[in-house]
Amino acid sequence: MNKTVFAITPPFTQLNTPYPATAYIKGFLNTKNISCFQADLGIEVILALFSKRGLTELFGFTNQKAEVFSENSQRIIALQEDYIQTIDAVILFLQGKNPTLSHVICQENFLPEASRFAQLEDLEWAFGSMGMQDKAKHLATLYLEDISDLIMECVDPHFGFSRYAERLGRSANSFDELYAVLQQEYSYIDKILVKILAERITEIQPKLVVISVPFPGNLYSAFRIGQWVKQNYPTTKVAMGGGFANTELRSLSDARVFEFFDYVSLDDGEAPLEEIIKPLTPKGESSSQESTISLKRTFILEDGEVVYKNNSLLKDYKQSEVGTPDYSDLLLDKYISVIEIVNPMHRMWSDGRWNKLTMAHGCYWGKCTFCDISLDYIKIYEPIAANLLCDRMEEMIAQTGENGFHFVDEAAPPALMRALALEILRRKLTVTWWTNIRFEKSFSRDLCQLLKASGCIAVSGGLEVASDRLLELIQKGVTVAQVAQVTRNFTEAGIMVHAYLMYGFPTQTAQETIDSLEMVRQMFEIGTLQSGFWHQFAMTVHSPVGMYPEQFSVQKASNTVGTFANNDLVFSDPKGTDHEAFSFGLKKSLLNYMHGICFEYPLQEWFDFKIPRTRVPKNYIENALLEDDEIILKPTSKVVWLGKKPLVNYTNTTKKGQTFQTANLTFHDKKETFSIKLNQAQGDWLVEMMDKISTKNKKVYTFQEIKADYEAAGFEDFELFFYNKPVNVLRDYGLLGL
Repeated sequence: MNKTVFAITPPFTQLNTPYPATAYIKGFLNTKNISCFQADLGIEVILALFSKRGLTELFGFTNQKAEVFSENSQRIIALQEDYIQTIDAVILFLQGKNPTLSHVICQENFLPEASRFAQLEDLEWAFGSMGMQDKAKHLATLYLEDISDLIMECVDPHFGFSRYAERLGRSANSFDELYAVLQQEYSYIDKILVKILAERITEIQPKLVVISVPFPGNLYSAFRIGQWVKQNYPTTKVAMGGGFANTELRSLSDARVFEFFDYVSLDDGEAPLEEIIKPLTPKGESSSQESTISLKRTFILEDGEVVYKNNSLLKDYKQSEVGTPDYSDLLLDKYISVIEIVNPMHRMWSDGRWNKLTMAHGCYWGKCTFCDISLDYIKIYEPIAANLLCDRMEEMIAQTGENGFHFVDEAAPPALMRALALEILRRKLTVTWWTNIRFEKSFSRDLCQLLKASGCIAVSGGLEVASDRLLELIQKGVTVAQVAQVTRNFTEAGIMVHAYLMYGFPTQTAQETIDSLEMVRQMFEIGTLQSGFWHQFAMTVHSPVGMYPEQFSVQKASNTVGTFANNDLVFSDPKGTDHEAFSFGLKKSLLNYMHGICFEYPLQEWFDFKIPRTRVPKNYIENALLEDDEIILKPTSKVVWLGKKPLVNYTNTTKKGQTFQTANLTFHDKKETFSIKLNQAQGDWLVEMMDKISTKNKKVYTFQEIKADYEAAGFEDFELFFYNKPVNVLRDYGLLGL
């Protein structure tokens, strides 16, 4: 099976679904007729390790060690036969292939239990409303985490389910530490990885190995893969790209990196990859020296020096040209769904299979001062047409058998979300999808209802710091009141809302942190948020705060540029406070709020040091929600009917001695039946118009066009008709103004 390219995701990213980078690469190479095989070596290593054979070998390894292990590890080793006996059945259950096992797992005398199960009593209340399958998933996850704890203590301290040796990749300004570790013997996990890698390379015989490194937790394994390939297949070229390189390696200058890789490429990978491949094809092999090859956004080693080559005239590809992500080769039926924690949004990350797609390249807002808005992956905004998105969705459903989609946008544009929802409904696709957004006022009640009807189940967005002063400094483009209204609109539509929360932004005071917490408390109590997570602010070199710290009253600790990774910056904030001290209290309070409890606790209860009293009125969010959405539509507003065609019957009505015909329109939706009455002429016009504005049609009518049609039929005062009681009833059942 000779392939030109072997695209690899190194251990570890997610257990439940493949990281999409290699699928994007393969989809693009398909458009160029370049053969490619892809593999997620993370899931393959996990499945090899967490199997009957894998655990037998693992315990055989620990049994040979003379060290005195912790009491917890001793317990796991003592129960090794129980782990070996149950592991295959548990993995099958987490792969969705053995659902009846949930009954015995939930009896709690099937799985061996170590320290992770000690927290179960504390969490039992959180799973009260969970079904048996979900509770069994959580118990099985604790069981795997117990084994993980054993591995970390007794076998490999770098191990982690969604990351490996992450510390070595985080803020590694110098390559020294990582390089030193790479000179050591293979770890236990390395040996499993290399065994699988060797089998794949032997089978595929690639000319180029492409390694995507999205996170610091993939970096070490990427270097191990590159190292093994260079040592065993010296003529095979090795390239690295991905999110880590794009953000961290833009000033790379350490020549030792090129003992492991031939190329390190930045930003959109299609054009750089095409240039790297050119000399490897039969046509390119006859060309002259490699040094003369035209490269795009790529580091190479030239005469012992790291050189950045960006001399290609090849333009970057538009999103419409990159092809549909191709998930073939990946072990889609082998991924495992786990429930680690009870945060609803984090659960979506780890539970269930999601096809990954992007609505738009970059961010349409592109102003947030904490964000890397100077980099191309955010700066260059390019949306994809809704019909092309739906084409790709249908292709992926046919290929993977899965109809769940996670749109991995920086912030999905509201207008494109509207167009996508309408196209999904027009094509009658049955899909489930979620994405990241900005909490902007475009998300009206009606738009949220449309998104829900198309299959949207959740959104996540940055509330960041719930303080209007800091939101303005961040240039978020929203206010707290506006966020409350938008989250209310999503919640009322039945779409779950997750908020990214930030503390420690430059000049943020203790008062503002506590006021922000009070805002969040009120939003959870009133029910407009269902999920959230606090992140401490980190200054990055490519953000406005990192580039112009003086504008934000902070000081960088050093201006030294490292020879390896450069992204996170150490800084001091003379006007700020000790943000780290607030971390535990913010996260503990949020955990309780997510479960609908402890709203009555004074905020002081969450902290073991004196905090300022909040200055936010107790009913601030409630009052913000009293400011109702404006229901008067603009002439250009789109009008859509989500419902079905009504049944019509006519009756004679006599009023003040005059008899006239009334049209009775009876509507059936999935839940109930309702009726409205109009005079016959208006009723007939409305039935005809509802057929025109149905989502089955490609044309979407504006308010102005409908008004013109109404007046052309001989009626007057369309606004009085449209905003009157009968039509207002329809607005509650799927007549949307967008």
